[in-house]
Amino acid sequence: MQGFISLLMIVILTPTATAETRKLYPVDEGAKDASFKAFRNKLIEAVKQRNTRFVLSVLHPRVQLSFGGHAGQKDFLEMWKPDSSDSRLWNELSTVLSLGGTFSKSEGKRVFWAPYTFSAFPDDLDGYEYASIVGENVRVRSQPNTTASIVTNLSYDIVKATFPVSDNSREGDVPGWVRVVVPDGRNGYVASRYIRSPIDYRLGVERIRGKWLITYFIAGD
Repeated sequence: MQGFISLLMIVILTPTATAETRKLYPVDEGAKDASFKAFRNKLIEAVKQRNTRFVLSVLHPRVQLSFGGHAGQKDFLEMWKPDSSDSRLWNELSTVLSLGGTFSKSEGKRVFWAPYTFSAFPDDLDGYEYASIVGENVRVRSQPNTTASIVTNLSYDIVKATFPVSDNSREGDVPGWVRVVVPDGRNGYVASRYIRSPIDYRLGVERIRGKWLITYFIAGD
Protein backbone atom coordinates (compact mmCIF):
# COMPACT_ATOMS: atom_id res chain seq x y z
CA MET A 1 0.00 0.00 0.00
CA GLN A 2 2.84 2.40 0.87
CA GLY A 3 4.45 1.77 -2.54
CA PHE A 4 1.15 2.54 -4.26
CA ILE A 5 0.88 5.86 -2.40
CA SER A 6 4.44 6.83 -3.39
CA LEU A 7 3.71 6.02 -7.02
CA LEU A 8 0.50 8.07 -6.89
CA MET A 9 2.40 11.05 -5.50
CA ILE A 10 4.88 10.89 -8.40
CA VAL A 11 2.10 10.80 -10.96
CA ILE A 12 0.36 13.80 -9.38
CA LEU A 13 3.38 15.95 -8.59
CA THR A 14 5.39 15.57 -11.78
CA PRO A 15 2.97 17.50 -14.06
CA THR A 16 2.79 20.30 -11.47
CA ALA A 17 6.56 20.73 -11.44
CA THR A 18 6.94 20.80 -15.22
CA ALA A 19 3.89 22.99 -15.84
CA GLU A 20 5.86 26.03 -14.64
CA THR A 21 8.40 25.66 -17.44
CA ARG A 22 7.41 27.63 -20.53
CA LYS A 23 9.46 28.27 -23.63
CA LEU A 24 9.41 30.87 -26.38
CA TYR A 25 11.46 29.62 -29.31
CA PRO A 26 12.65 32.01 -32.04
CA VAL A 27 10.26 32.57 -34.93
CA ASP A 28 10.77 34.62 -38.09
CA GLU A 29 8.10 34.94 -40.76
CA GLY A 30 9.94 37.69 -42.63
CA ALA A 31 11.30 35.38 -45.32
CA LYS A 32 7.75 34.37 -46.30
CA ASP A 33 7.31 37.67 -48.13
CA ALA A 34 10.01 38.31 -50.76
CA SER A 35 9.46 42.06 -50.92
CA PHE A 36 9.60 42.42 -47.15
CA LYS A 37 12.72 40.25 -46.97
CA ALA A 38 14.46 42.51 -49.50
CA PHE A 39 13.38 45.61 -47.55
CA ARG A 40 14.60 44.18 -44.25
CA ASN A 41 17.96 43.23 -45.73
CA LYS A 42 18.44 46.83 -46.91
CA LEU A 43 17.42 48.14 -43.50
CA ILE A 44 19.84 45.80 -41.70
CA GLU A 45 22.66 46.97 -43.95
CA ALA A 46 21.71 50.61 -43.36
CA VAL A 47 21.80 50.06 -39.60
CA LYS A 48 25.27 48.50 -39.86
CA GLN A 49 26.44 51.58 -41.75
CA ARG A 50 24.58 53.98 -39.41
CA ASN A 51 22.87 55.36 -42.51
CA THR A 52 20.50 57.96 -41.08
CA ARG A 53 19.32 59.06 -44.51
CA PHE A 54 18.03 55.62 -45.43
CA VAL A 55 16.30 55.10 -42.10
CA LEU A 56 14.53 58.44 -42.41
CA SER A 57 13.44 57.51 -45.93
CA VAL A 58 11.57 54.44 -44.65
CA LEU A 59 9.92 56.12 -41.67
CA HIS A 60 6.21 56.77 -42.02
CA PRO A 61 5.53 60.52 -41.72
CA ARG A 62 3.50 59.79 -38.58
CA VAL A 63 5.58 56.92 -37.19
CA GLN A 64 4.47 56.25 -33.61
CA LEU A 65 7.36 56.58 -31.16
CA SER A 66 5.75 56.52 -27.72
CA PHE A 67 2.46 56.22 -25.91
CA GLY A 68 2.85 59.84 -24.87
CA GLY A 69 2.19 61.39 -28.25
CA HIS A 70 5.66 61.40 -29.79
CA ALA A 71 5.39 60.75 -33.53
CA GLY A 72 6.93 61.68 -36.85
CA GLN A 73 10.44 62.25 -38.15
CA LYS A 74 11.10 65.41 -36.13
CA ASP A 75 10.38 63.65 -32.85
CA PHE A 76 12.40 60.66 -34.04
CA LEU A 77 15.46 62.85 -34.59
CA GLU A 78 15.03 64.56 -31.23
CA MET A 79 14.55 61.30 -29.33
CA TRP A 80 17.25 59.19 -30.92
CA LYS A 81 19.83 61.70 -32.24
CA PRO A 82 21.02 59.18 -34.86
CA ASP A 83 24.03 61.25 -35.96
CA SER A 84 25.41 61.45 -32.44
CA SER A 85 28.37 59.18 -31.69
CA ASP A 86 26.65 57.87 -28.55
CA SER A 87 23.17 57.36 -30.07
CA ARG A 88 21.47 54.20 -28.78
CA LEU A 89 19.44 53.92 -31.99
CA TRP A 90 21.79 51.68 -33.93
CA ASN A 91 22.30 49.06 -31.23
CA GLU A 92 18.58 48.99 -30.50
CA LEU A 93 17.59 48.60 -34.15
CA SER A 94 20.27 45.97 -34.69
CA THR A 95 19.00 43.91 -31.76
CA VAL A 96 15.34 44.22 -32.79
CA LEU A 97 16.04 43.23 -36.39
CA SER A 98 18.19 40.25 -35.34
CA LEU A 99 15.35 38.65 -33.38
CA GLY A 100 12.92 37.79 -36.18
CA GLY A 101 9.23 38.51 -35.88
CA THR A 102 5.78 37.71 -37.21
CA PHE A 103 3.07 39.13 -39.44
CA SER A 104 -0.29 40.05 -37.95
CA LYS A 105 -3.50 41.74 -39.07
CA SER A 106 -5.20 44.47 -37.12
CA GLU A 107 -8.08 46.61 -38.33
CA GLY A 108 -7.45 45.36 -41.84
CA LYS A 109 -3.76 46.28 -41.78
CA ARG A 110 -1.01 43.69 -42.25
CA VAL A 111 1.94 44.52 -40.02
CA PHE A 112 5.28 42.80 -39.50
CA TRP A 113 6.26 43.05 -35.86
CA ALA A 114 9.80 42.51 -34.62
CA PRO A 115 11.19 41.09 -32.44
CA TYR A 116 9.49 37.73 -31.86
CA THR A 117 9.87 38.26 -28.10
CA PHE A 118 7.08 40.82 -28.50
CA SER A 119 5.00 39.46 -31.37
CA ALA A 120 4.92 35.82 -30.22
CA PHE A 121 4.85 36.37 -26.45
CA PRO A 122 2.00 34.50 -24.70
CA ASP A 123 -1.06 36.66 -24.12
CA ASP A 124 -1.73 35.14 -20.71
CA LEU A 125 1.54 36.35 -19.16
CA ASP A 126 2.15 39.85 -17.82
CA GLY A 127 4.75 41.60 -19.97
CA TYR A 128 5.85 43.69 -16.99
CA GLU A 129 6.60 40.57 -14.94
CA TYR A 130 7.97 38.04 -17.42
CA ALA A 131 10.69 38.03 -20.07
CA SER A 132 12.25 35.65 -22.58
CA ILE A 133 15.69 34.08 -22.56
CA VAL A 134 17.04 34.59 -26.09
CA GLY A 135 19.63 31.84 -26.42
CA GLU A 136 20.62 28.27 -25.67
CA ASN A 137 22.35 27.20 -22.46
CA VAL A 138 22.30 30.72 -21.04
CA ARG A 139 23.97 30.77 -17.64
CA VAL A 140 22.01 31.97 -14.64
CA ARG A 141 24.47 33.16 -12.00
CA SER A 142 24.01 33.40 -8.25
CA GLN A 143 25.35 36.98 -8.31
CA PRO A 144 25.55 39.61 -11.08
CA ASN A 145 29.09 38.84 -12.25
CA THR A 146 30.76 36.30 -14.50
CA THR A 147 32.74 34.67 -11.68
CA ALA A 148 29.69 33.82 -9.55
CA SER A 149 28.48 30.24 -9.29
CA ILE A 150 26.04 28.96 -11.91
CA VAL A 151 22.52 28.34 -10.63
CA THR A 152 21.33 26.65 -13.84
CA ASN A 153 21.37 26.95 -17.64
CA LEU A 154 18.28 28.02 -19.57
CA SER A 155 17.33 27.74 -23.26
CA TYR A 156 14.53 30.01 -24.55
CA ASP A 157 12.70 29.86 -21.22
CA ILE A 158 10.18 32.44 -20.09
CA VAL A 159 11.11 33.64 -16.61
CA LYS A 160 10.05 36.17 -14.05
CA ALA A 161 12.41 39.09 -14.41
CA THR A 162 13.28 42.41 -12.77
CA PHE A 163 15.14 44.74 -15.11
CA PRO A 164 17.39 47.42 -13.58
CA VAL A 165 15.94 50.91 -13.36
CA SER A 166 17.71 53.64 -15.30
CA ASP A 167 18.94 55.57 -12.26
CA ASN A 168 20.27 52.41 -10.50
CA SER A 169 18.56 53.55 -7.29
CA ARG A 170 16.93 50.21 -6.47
CA GLU A 171 18.84 47.85 -4.21
CA GLY A 172 20.14 44.80 -6.04
CA ASP A 173 20.10 46.41 -9.50
CA VAL A 174 23.32 46.06 -11.45
CA PRO A 175 23.73 47.51 -14.96
CA GLY A 176 24.13 44.76 -17.53
CA TRP A 177 22.36 42.14 -15.42
CA VAL A 178 18.72 41.15 -14.90
CA ARG A 179 17.37 39.47 -11.79
CA VAL A 180 15.30 36.40 -12.61
CA VAL A 181 13.34 33.62 -10.98
CA VAL A 182 13.99 30.38 -12.85
CA PRO A 183 11.18 27.86 -13.46
CA ASP A 184 12.07 25.78 -10.38
CA GLY A 185 11.77 28.85 -8.14
CA ARG A 186 15.43 29.67 -7.56
CA ASN A 187 16.74 33.22 -7.94
CA GLY A 188 19.65 34.35 -10.05
CA TYR A 189 21.03 36.83 -12.56
CA VAL A 190 21.25 36.74 -16.36
CA ALA A 191 23.42 38.99 -18.50
CA SER A 192 21.07 41.53 -20.10
CA ARG A 193 22.05 40.61 -23.69
CA TYR A 194 20.51 37.15 -23.20
CA ILE A 195 17.07 38.24 -22.00
CA ARG A 196 14.41 40.52 -23.45
CA SER A 197 11.18 41.95 -22.16
CA PRO A 198 8.11 41.76 -24.43
CA ILE A 199 7.48 45.46 -23.80
CA ASP A 200 10.98 46.56 -24.81
CA TYR A 201 11.44 48.34 -28.14
CA ARG A 202 9.69 46.80 -31.12
CA LEU A 203 9.33 47.68 -34.76
CA GLY A 204 6.12 47.67 -36.78
CA VAL A 205 6.41 47.73 -40.58
CA GLU A 206 3.57 48.06 -43.11
CA ARG A 207 3.40 48.10 -46.90
CA ILE A 208 1.72 51.34 -47.91
CA ARG A 209 1.10 52.11 -51.57
CA GLY A 210 3.71 49.54 -52.56
CA LYS A 211 6.43 50.69 -50.16
CA TRP A 212 7.43 49.17 -46.82
CA LEU A 213 7.46 51.82 -44.10
CA ILE A 214 8.23 51.77 -40.39
CA THR A 215 4.99 52.77 -38.71
CA TYR A 216 5.94 51.94 -35.11
CA PHE A 217 9.16 52.06 -33.13
CA ILE A 218 7.96 51.98 -29.61
CA ALA A 219 8.40 50.54 -26.11
CA GLY A 220 6.06 50.12 -23.17
CA ASP A 221 2.43 49.08 -23.03
